[in-house]
Amino acid sequence: MKSIEFFFASAIHYFPIKFNYLSLSMAKVQRRKASKKELILQKAAAMFRQKGFAATSMRDLAETVGIEAASLYNHIQSKSEILQEITSRISDDCNQHLNSLDNNGMTSLEKIESLIRFHVQMMLNRFEDYYVMINEWMHLSEPYLTNFSLQRRTYVQKMESIIQDGIDNKEMKPVIPYVIVLTILSSVRGLEFWHRSRQRITPAEMEENMVNHLLYGLKRTEIN
Repeated sequence: MKSIEFFFASAIHYFPIKFNYLSLSMAKVQRRKASKKELILQKAAAMFRQKGFAATSMRDLAETVGIEAASLYNHIQSKSEILQEITSRISDDCNQHLNSLDNNGMTSLEKIESLIRFHVQMMLNRFEDYYVMINEWMHLSEPYLTNFSLQRRTYVQKMESIIQDGIDNKEMKPVIPYVIVLTILSSVRGLEFWHRSRQRITPAEMEENMVNHLLYGLKRTEIN
């Protein structure tokens, strides 16, 4: 009887430790798997930028990551899924920032400055992912392609609305809002050449100069 009592008494202390150990082990595996997936997405973004989505194969990606092609599918199901993840996380950040400007007390000019800074910083600091979103999105599979196209159109329309408010409030020059949006986004895309150049202009200097240049063309000046 005592041996049975001893067994149950020991089990009470042993099993929680065992379960706790298993939980910690599973958490460690999950973190390792998430880290590997992030590495795959990072390497994929670089390859999509350099070679294009269509010219990049899963085998090429596996070699770059340093794992067997079959092992790649333990972390990601397809090349299309990789593109969808890269595109969605950048577009989500863009939409979140734009929505944060609603009813926050900023003037239209301040909102546009905030948007310029945001996109410049994305192009400077998250270049690979941002480049893929703006240049490879048309390779998305459905329903992601349609959803992204709608989000993209809505984003531009919201920017136009902010600019139109600025024009109506006499903050900005009376320029067609769509033209201003194209000018801003095209200028940001041009930062690709900064990444390629050897000019010693810091990211901070680039951001300030681009903001000043783009806002100067928008700001309305009173004529006495």
